[in-house]
Amino acid sequence: MKVAPQYMDEIPCYAPELAIENDGYPDVSYGDYFKLEDGSFWFRSRNRIIKYLLEKFMNTNQPFNFIEIGCGTGYVLKGLEAFTNAKLSGAEIYLGGLKFAKKRLPNIQFVQLDARHMPFENELDSVGAFDVLEHIVEDETVMQSVFQSLKSGGKFFISVPQHQSLYCNIDAYLQHKRRYSRSEMLTKLKNAGFEIEFVSSFVFCLFPMMAISRWMKKIKPSKLNYQNTVQTEMVLPPALDKIMDVFMDLDQWLIKIGLSLPVGGSLFVVAKKK
Repeated sequence: MKVAPQYMDEIPCYAPELAIENDGYPDVSYGDYFKLEDGSFWFRSRNRIIKYLLEKFMNTNQPFNFIEIGCGTGYVLKGLEAFTNAKLSGAEIYLGGLKFAKKRLPNIQFVQLDARHMPFENELDSVGAFDVLEHIVEDETVMQSVFQSLKSGGKFFISVPQHQSLYCNIDAYLQHKRRYSRSEMLTKLKNAGFEIEFVSSFVFCLFPMMAISRWMKKIKPSKLNYQNTVQTEMVLPPALDKIMDVFMDLDQWLIKIGLSLPVGGSLFVVAKKK
């Protein structure tokens, strides 16, 4: 550790000035997220691919540590509890999310920090950032900070929204600074010192439907608030949610047989510290 944290609500805080309010993410009801994540095909399917990638690129039969930056309410970490050899921890800039993460995972250590200035050096076996980098203007600074935090050979697991052509009012409301192209993401990671072990699009089979929906929103934008954004993006009728889950399972099957999917709403990357 480089600096001593302050404590707020019994949580060590390395960037306490940003713990309550910042410009990286809109004010949201973490309580609502806490309740809806299990019922959303998006969160469930993303967790499945994250677990697959961790199992594929980490030696999960041996002890290893893993910290998720931008862990929100701890939904991803809950799924990773299946790896009994993993020492899991979570980091979030908002204190509000960490209160729910601690409720979901009382035995896991959580810290509040600014991912641009991580308080670790050559300490971590693996770091995850799932739909986080797009919220941060200085995303390359985050990559450099993660690189510094990892041990030699450590892995950085990433997911981000993809294709700037899909950027619409939903992205703006969620304070996405960008959607990524594959080349942009890989170039930035390589510039930070990483080598790429895996890259693939995700939300491939549903991509035509997603593209049409986003383009329609660009043509006819509507005024968004928290409630209608959640309803549009995350909460679907149960039957439709199950259908979406099937398409996402097909994505995962294609990735498992070795395909790097060329397009999709999201991009997954696994990078290694040289």
